[in-house]
Order: sequence, then structure tokens, then C-alpha cells
Amino acid sequence: MNTDDLNFAYKVRHALNEKLDDLPASTTDRLAAARMAAMARKKAHVPVVVAQTAKAGRGSVLGDTIAGFFSGQMSWMGRLSVAVPLVALVFGMAGIYHAEEKQRIDDLAEMDAAVLSDELPLSAYLDHGFKAYLTKREQ
Repeated sequence: MNTDDLNFAYKVRHALNEKLDDLPASTTDRLAAARMAAMARKKAHVPVVVAQTAKAGRGSVLGDTIAGFFSGQMSWMGRLSVAVPLVALVFGMAGIYHAEEKQRIDDLAEMDAAVLSDELPLSAYLDHGFKAYLTKREQ
């Protein structure tokens, strides 16, 4: 079986096990008997692979993906498909932070240059009546 078949079987098992706890005991007993009968009729040369014994409803797809990422069950392409977007996100966030910092520094430098090139003394900027002076000057 290839990985697509295994993934499909895994998803089907998850869907079937989702409401397993809500089934009556008689139904689960009949399902167990049917499984035993099917296993008895199985051909001897066909192996049965049990990948996971836990019910699917107990975990999550994201949790299983993360567990597979660190346990070596994912292929290198699967790991790359997780790692590349994360690296791009980190670099993108760093770029945005750098651009915002540069813009803030440029704004501060422009304001400092305007204050220093103005004809007013620096003490005028500290005066509480400076705002009134500026509004009179604009009129």
C-alpha cells in the first residue's frame, strides 16, 4: 500500500471511530464477531498491518502530524512542506519589524531635523504656551 492508501484508510478509521463510544453494547459485540469472522477467512499470504491501536477520536490530525514529524514517520517532502512556510513566516515577520523600525527612525530623524532647523530656540518647545504661539503664528 502506498501512503495515499494508508492516509485514506486512516481517515476512514477516524470517521468510523468518531461515534464508537455512543454505540450500544449489542452493536459493538456484533461488530467484534464480524471482525473475528473476517480475520478467520483471511488468506494466509496477505499480511495485516496494524499501524495504531488507539481509537482515532482520542487524538487530532494536527497532533498526529506533529508526532509524525518528530518521530520520523513523515517523508522528507512532508517535513519540507511544514518547515518552508514556517521559515518564510519567520523571515517575513523579521522583515516587517525591520521596515517598521526603519520608518520610525526616519520619522524621528525628520522631526529632529525640523526642530533643529527652526528659528525658535529650544526653550520655546518646553514652554506650556508654545501651542498657543503656534496657533497664533499659523493665523
